[in-house]
Amino acid sequence: MAREALNVLGTPLMTCSIEPLTGWFRDGCCRTGKGDAGVHVVCARMNESFLEFSKRRGNDLSTPRPEYGFPGLKAGDRWCLCAARWQEALHAGCAPQVVLEATHESALEFADLDDLKRHAVL
Repeated sequence: MAREALNVLGTPLMTCSIEPLTGWFRDGCCRTGKGDAGVHVVCARMNESFLEFSKRRGNDLSTPRPEYGFPGLKAGDRWCLCAARWQEALHAGCAPQVVLEATHESALEFADLDDLKRHAVL
């Protein structure tokens, strides 16, 4: 039997977002699996600062891409981010808030729990 996915707090992983639908598996959860080179496990609430940062880094998350079924994100949307990109944004001073209950435990391979907690959605 497969082990239940856990979040960074050690409890069952909660859904990050259904609208817009997020996750590597497009099931609303920030789980990772084979082929997910970006490790999309941090459930983050988008803000303008991070969206601009991501665009400058070559990943425009704001612009809709209907050919990929991507609606484009706006401030307030929740999205499963690559763990390394979240850490990069932290060092740049523009990390978005994190939904701890919906952030997969594997994010701890990239980010410190204290940093995630300091950026937690309250």
